Amino acid sequence: MTALLPCVERRTGPADAAPGATVIVLHGLGADGNDFVPVVDELDLSSLGAVRFLFPHAPVQPVTVNGGYPMRAWYDILGTDLVRREDEAGLRRSQAAIEALIAQAEAEGTPAERIVLMGFSQGCAMTLMTGLRHPRRLAGLVGLSGYLPLAEQLGAEAHTANRETPIFLAHGLYDGVVPIARAIAARDALQGQGYAVQWHDYPMQHNVVPEEIEEINRFLLQVLG
Repeated sequence: MTALLPCVERRTGPADAAPGATVIVLHGLGADGNDFVPVVDELDLSSLGAVRFLFPHAPVQPVTVNGGYPMRAWYDILGTDLVRREDEAGLRRSQAAIEALIAQAEAEGTPAERIVLMGFSQGCAMTLMTGLRHPRRLAGLVGLSGYLPLAEQLGAEAHTANRETPIFLAHGLYDGVVPIARAIAARDALQGQGYAVQWHDYPMQHNVVPEEIEEINRFLLQVLG
């Protein structure tokens, strides 16, 4: 049995109300679960009632591209190419850990179709890695400033349960960490396999901007409303 990742938790809506939806937010390399709490604080999901946000902390592990320095990471980055040499074992370990969080949310009363996976950079990669293979329909996937890992294996491994799940992809035109070409390749690969992708790009680098937060807000209202 996979141990549950430690999480920061935030709830919106009435304090005494049971959450009607759960959003699991996956941080990027070297950050932790606190990183995206301020972004969520800018959302207005009041029309949805109570929503629970979970911000898990990735495990601390050595990261090859950073000289082996240990930091929070969902998987190892073996080189700057990102996709030519991938840490498949690490990706699958984190997939199992995120699946355990989804299962826990379901056990606590949130059905899979009321769960959204959202992630930034490495967290985006894990959102797509996990969400597209999940065996029960999720409400939506939000991928920010990332890419599609193990892309060549997706066709054989994707689960039909999430074939029609809405996907929000956003990226910075000037991203120097994950080049926008990687995100465009992810978008094209997903659309080529019939997924419903909402694509957004912004004149930004490897970060998040207010216009993007507004679009995420609209997407969450759409898939959870």
